[in-house]
Amino acid sequence: MNAPPSSPRRRTPAPPREEVLAAAMDMIAERGLEQLTMAALGRAVGMSSGHLLYYFRSKDELLLQTLEWSEGRLGTERARLLTRPGTARERLDAYVDLYVPDDHRDPHWTLWLEVWNRSQNASDDARDRQAAIEGAWHRDLVALLADGVARGEFRPVDAGRFDADRFAARLRALLDGFSIHVAVGLRGTDRGQILGHVREFLDDSLGRPKLTDC
Repeated sequence: MNAPPSSPRRRTPAPPREEVLAAAMDMIAERGLEQLTMAALGRAVGMSSGHLLYYFRSKDELLLQTLEWSEGRLGTERARLLTRPGTARERLDAYVDLYVPDDHRDPHWTLWLEVWNRSQNASDDARDRQAAIEGAWHRDLVALLADGVARGEFRPVDAGRFDADRFAARLRALLDGFSIHVAVGLRGTDRGQILGHVREFLDDSLGRPKLTDC
């Protein structure tokens, strides 16, 4: 009697890309970036490190895609904050709150700093993708500042003129510098102090927000 034909081996389907990227971000948040290895991530999502390399080609690409995924979620939250009712200054404060890291273990900023660090040897494609992330934050800020001036909420600077693009570049440089201090845990700086400095700068530059009547 012939043995029944063996059934074909079933392959375990790979988890969706978003699940892998979410797992990578969770590992950064819980264990730190140094613990994010292909082998550890593979164990977390039920894939081999070789399988992960097949999809992402390198750890640099994995990190960049994880950053893009995280930025996509932040972009959705930023759009919600910037289109909600309220004054332009309230929305600008919400933008700043979203920009500045929570503390020195903020996983998004931990990842950003690592991607920046690796960008010296990055390909043109990777640099373009990083620039696209920066560009989205910049464009939203320019539009918000221009809207505040148009509404008469922000006073023009630079001898009666207001160049929203130029002011946005300066403000983001300030935010980046302060945010790095928080992200690396520089002694003497914390999120509350940084937000206070930035809001004082905005008060001096754009005018203090008007108090609403009770």
